[in-house]
Amino acid sequence: MSQKILLDKVNIPGIKTYQVYRQNGGYASVEKALKTLTPDEVVEEVKTSGLRGRGGAGFPAGMKWSFIDKKSGKPRHLVCNADESEP
Repeated sequence: MSQKILLDKVNIPGIKTYQVYRQNGGYASVEKALKTLTPDEVVEEVKTSGLRGRGGAGFPAGMKWSFIDKKSGKPRHLVCNADESEP
């Protein structure tokens, strides 16, 4: 039997509400990334996950994130284009 990963909590009553979602571990990864990991550790987590872009090339997201300049001393921002407009 296969294990649901993305939708494993979809049938929990009230899961669409913020309170129930948080009670069931919602946003735990975001909280971990913001409170306990360094930016470099976040990039390594994404690399290790194997997450890839949804565009035609399927470029590794962690690799792309690692290209952000760390030496300039200026604030860094990652902008996400969430519209690939592909089927």
